[in-house]
Amino acid sequence: MVSTVNVPEDLRYTSDHEWARPEGDRVRVGITDYAQDALGDIVYVRLPTVGEAAAAGQVLCELESTKSVSDVYAPVDGMVVDVNSELVDAPQHINEDPYGAGWICTIEPSSAEAVHNLMGAEDYRKLVEA
Repeated sequence: MVSTVNVPEDLRYTSDHEWARPEGDRVRVGITDYAQDALGDIVYVRLPTVGEAAAAGQVLCELESTKSVSDVYAPVDGMVVDVNSELVDAPQHINEDPYGAGWICTIEPSSAEAVHNLMGAEDYRKLVEA
């Protein structure tokens, strides 16, 4: 049921169901509660590489679930500066805690304003309820 989807107010969102959390001059990235629920049990994560360029709207990494293989898209342009290597051995963290232990990577954005161009919680909530 969509109304039970967790949409934290302090995050920014993409229409492809990624979230972005500004942390100083960096942005932590993951997939939303809605996305992890739609994917089903995630069994494998192909993480991006530290030092890899990220382009907004382009494939950042790949998630394999019991239902399908899905791309995760970069929410902003920039450089991948950190990845959640725990997901290699525990991809279920994305299902269990998509906004916490299930984060995917951290990007140093090319533009400080880029993350503010993403959807706020209210707009994202409207998207998933539509």
